[in-house]
Amino acid sequence: MATRPRARVDVTAALDRWLAGLGAGDGLLTVFVRHTSASLTVQENASPEVVPDLLDALDRLAPRDAPWRHDLEGDDDMPAHVKSTLTGVSLAVPVRDGRMDLGTWQAVWLLEHRDSAHRRSLALHFIGTRAGDAPAP
Repeated sequence: MATRPRARVDVTAALDRWLAGLGAGDGLLTVFVRHTSASLTVQENASPEVVPDLLDALDRLAPRDAPWRHDLEGDDDMPAHVKSTLTGVSLAVPVRDGRMDLGTWQAVWLLEHRDSAHRRSLALHFIGTRAGDAPAP
């Protein structure tokens, strides 16, 4: 998936489509971003200010002008690594009736922490029942 510089991408609908394509019923979805300078989070989807405020907070926690040792890929690289460590690269989301069982105002976001656009890939794994399967006795 293509990202814009320092972007946030709501991947909720894409994950639900993937689950529907599997014929998922109830279970657990694991989402993993295969990169060290991007991350995943479950965060509010109603107020458009929430995720930019989160990104601003991460900038304060991992400023680019700190005396980082690792700077081979530019001054935005090490802060991106710290941000992905703080927010995480994997999520485990319960699935009910073939859809992620998120709260009313929750969405799954891919956060791009670098100053340039990238292609990011997600590894997805679902364990559970198929839609329509009878529950175990």
